[in-house]
Amino acid sequence: MFGITGRTTGMAIAALLIGFSVTANAGDARYASLGDTTRSPIGWIEFCADNPADCRGAATQARDIVITQTAWKDLLRVNRWVNETIKPMTDQDHWGVVEKWSLPDDGYGDCEDYVLLKRKMLIDAGWPREALLITVVRDKKGDGHAVLTVKTDKGEYVLDNQNENVVSWTETGYRFVKRQSQSNPNVWVSLGDNRPAVATASAR
Repeated sequence: MFGITGRTTGMAIAALLIGFSVTANAGDARYASLGDTTRSPIGWIEFCADNPADCRGAATQARDIVITQTAWKDLLRVNRWVNETIKPMTDQDHWGVVEKWSLPDDGYGDCEDYVLLKRKMLIDAGWPREALLITVVRDKKGDGHAVLTVKTDKGEYVLDNQNENVVSWTETGYRFVKRQSQSNPNVWVSLGDNRPAVATASAR
């Protein structure tokens, strides 16, 4: 995957599918306020131009994951593995630019790069794209930050490079700005805080 493919394989990522199922439109949306469509985050369009396979999307039906004990353990494993394996580095130090979204193929990245890898690993293992939503938030300091929201029958959970645990979105202490639509990965939905938020503030 990025020079550590053997370690990824050794993690037996295919085991993610055991005891895992999905359901269409399970429960009501649990975000405080789902708004209108909004502009994609800075860096997303450029990422898609460089990685079209990761941005393929057409209108599909929203699907939520039915959380089983195995699925939950595997979410924890993916979150911790990526957090421990990728080394934090800002885009400025890494690429010489303020903002660049990329898969951390060289083992370095900032918050959105952690998210992209977690999302890719889960999708490659068979998890539905519609339940894995890149999300832009404001962290506890008010800075822009990116996390991965996992939509489940028990609510929305967050995979975050600043937290080894997977927690409910309500337990993050973050203000949610925008996220991908479940029905189309290239459509972004406002979540209430409409101020611009560049997700570059913290690598970890």
